[in-house]
Amino acid sequence: MGELREVNLELGMPTADAAVRRLTYELNHSRVTGAAVLKIIHGYGSTGAGGRIRVEARSYLERLKKRGEIAGFIPGERFSIFDAETLAAFRLCGDLRRDRDLERHNNGVTFIILKGKGV
Repeated sequence: MGELREVNLELGMPTADAAVRRLTYELNHSRVTGAAVLKIIHGYGSTGAGGRIRVEARSYLERLKKRGEIAGFIPGERFSIFDAETLAAFRLCGDLRRDRDLERHNNGVTFIILKGKGV
């Protein structure tokens, strides 16, 4: 089973473009280190900045998914034992079962399922 990495894209209050560039770097780094899932903290928009980062990051992830560069992603608001994608991700990364955002419906985070063996 692969590991879970966590990155805070809001750190330092970057622009949305800078946050997406950092996301690209972190995705590549996660692949190199053999992580199965990358959890990103992007905020939900209470200050105005987090909302833009969330929208831009998820749009970027959608494009990566369509191109087959990632296996998929789970928005924090869907991260639940009642979600089929979450249950499938548990099989790839056991650490997800212990994540503090499970069942919190936190739209300030997103879980990215990386491509790997068997994915």
